[in-house]
Amino acid sequence: AFLFQYPSPMEKHVTAVETVEEKTDLSTGIIYRRRIATCQNVIPEILRKVTTSRDLVNCNSSISQVSVLKVPNVYLEEESWLNMQKRNMAMKTHCLTWTQYASLSEESVFRESLENPNWTDFTQKGRISVTGAGLLNCVLEAFAQSFLKQGVKKVSLLLEFL
Repeated sequence: AFLFQYPSPMEKHVTAVETVEEKTDLSTGIIYRRRIATCQNVIPEILRKVTTSRDLVNCNSSISQVSVLKVPNVYLEEESWLNMQKRNMAMKTHCLTWTQYASLSEESVFRESLENPNWTDFTQKGRISVTGAGLLNCVLEAFAQSFLKQGVKKVSLLLEFL
């Protein structure tokens, strides 16, 4: 139940998580879940104010001031595959907000350690790409990378806790 209560002490920015799909493959026993997480926008206010982007509505290349980052919430889609027989879980998460300007995704795998069956091996990969913000692309990517690294530390702490 600890992992399903939001906001929680470990994830203060997650305000809600809704399971939108859940099914079990009867032949393999793998449980598939798709969830949508609502998170507080953690981008610093200064970055929300100065971001520019291409005017996609008019399909021209002129640069215009757009406050696309000035939203209260960010939405993430998480898909997970839990295989109790093999004692592993794979997860893929990507951002549903700002898809025309940024791509943010991560893949995580939790599996039983080969060294000790009471341990969990955790691997994670992430990708971040920002376009349309000119020189701020690198700043926004660095901020997102830092935020994702903090998430990895939280997962490590959570695994120690459980």
